[in-house]
Amino acid sequence: MNKKDKVIKILEIFDQLYPEAECSLEYWTPLQLLISTQLAAQCTDARVNIVSQELYKKYRGVEDFANADLAELEQDIKPTGFYRNKAKNIIACCRQLLEKHNGKIPDNMEDLLKLPGVGRKTANLVLFEIYGIQGVVVDTHAKRLTNHIGLTKNQDPEKIEYDLQKIVPKDRWADFCHKLVFHGRAVCNARKPDCENCKISSFCDYYNKK
Repeated sequence: MNKKDKVIKILEIFDQLYPEAECSLEYWTPLQLLISTQLAAQCTDARVNIVSQELYKKYRGVEDFANADLAELEQDIKPTGFYRNKAKNIIACCRQLLEKHNGKIPDNMEDLLKLPGVGRKTANLVLFEIYGIQGVVVDTHAKRLTNHIGLTKNQDPEKIEYDLQKIVPKDRWADFCHKLVFHGRAVCNARKPDCENCKISSFCDYYNKK
């Protein structure tokens, strides 16, 4: 079975298991999604959602973040880890949004990647969630599962993104990645994959080589 056929079979199973799989970051504005995705680097979405509840009450718009006191913002986001670098990037990012984009979130990859703290994972997620532009969102779950399954041999997220673009139907790019996240949390745990109860184990190289 080639990789494209394997993906189709896996999607059929995932559609039954996770029909409502979606972005698990809670947000109400495009800016909040952009910031929450930055906060989610090396941090769980669940923890980011807890921190963001109070954060977005205190900082209500791009101007609030752009004018934030660095030390104060650091403390506000400290539970998400790497808070010094994240706070610095968030302030710089929002200042750039005001200076170059009238405070709006760009609708293209090129401009998004120029924003401090924004990589391809964040850009792809924002483009899909806000503008409906399909993208492959490679987070830790997608990286681990696609290697286990045998859809890629690469470890670099950007290379994995390009590999998946070739084998996943374009209209399912983002959805497939959301479903990988749900499956990673429910079954394919990083420390101890529950292979015996995995519904896609017959398509998984990791399982078949055990």
